[in-house]
Amino acid sequence: MTDGNDAARQSQTTHGVTLDRIAVYPVKSLDPEFVETADVVENGGLGGDREYAIFDADGNYVNGKRERAIHRIRSSVDLDDRTVHLSAPGLDDYRGHIDEADGWLSSYFGYDVELRRDTAGGFPDDTSATGPTVISTATIETVASWFEGVDTDEMRRRLRPNLELDAPDPFWEDHLFDTRETTVEFEVGDVSFRGVNPCQRCVVPTRDPDTGAETPDFRTTFMTRRRETLPEWSGGDWFDHDFRLMVNTSVPDSSWGDTLAVGDEVVVGDVVSP
Repeated sequence: MTDGNDAARQSQTTHGVTLDRIAVYPVKSLDPEFVETADVVENGGLGGDREYAIFDADGNYVNGKRERAIHRIRSSVDLDDRTVHLSAPGLDDYRGHIDEADGWLSSYFGYDVELRRDTAGGFPDDTSATGPTVISTATIETVASWFEGVDTDEMRRRLRPNLELDAPDPFWEDHLFDTRETTVEFEVGDVSFRGVNPCQRCVVPTRDPDTGAETPDFRTTFMTRRRETLPEWSGGDWFDHDFRLMVNTSVPDSSWGDTLAVGDEVVVGDVVSP
């Protein structure tokens, strides 16, 4: 089913918007790797994205939502040979195969943890919308300006998007979702997407990404400014609260195995019922 506003939506959103940056997070909650291309894997996620996650002895995630100390780990992963460089205050660096980093991580956290791997889609944050997250650079720049001392790069690290678009306006990506009963079809290059919802943010963006220290009044400031700057194309019935930013997506299985590349054009299609 298509929406009567589809023609207007398409005319507003097909003027030279391109994919400007691709980020994958090889280990959930650790640092990104920026790549020029990324393959779509079988759940609709990006190859190498959150392929590994850290778990405690009870099988719970050790991530930014539950463990503030994780912010102080710096990581660099070679996606080809699966080696990793880990560093953190008070501990010698680890350089070696990612599958053998459990001991270093356990020493850092002070309790037993293990890295688990899932090659069939990884460990997505939203298990019902398992495609890559989407935001525009203009949005990141605008949100960074709301907070003294926070630049665009730091806000990018707080928000942790996968796909960053070169779009003309802040919050342009809000064109990519509609009401709770619908999704928005769009394409990036040869890959088909459905925009599902504006991402409900957790505690992670409220913290300094290097130290884990809480930014005073982050959530209140964010919600106030988000409401004040909400474009006319945003909304649907998703904004029961304003701590939402970035778009969660799904990728139909017809696009699994396709490749995204920096520079791909973004084309917005119809609003459809699931």
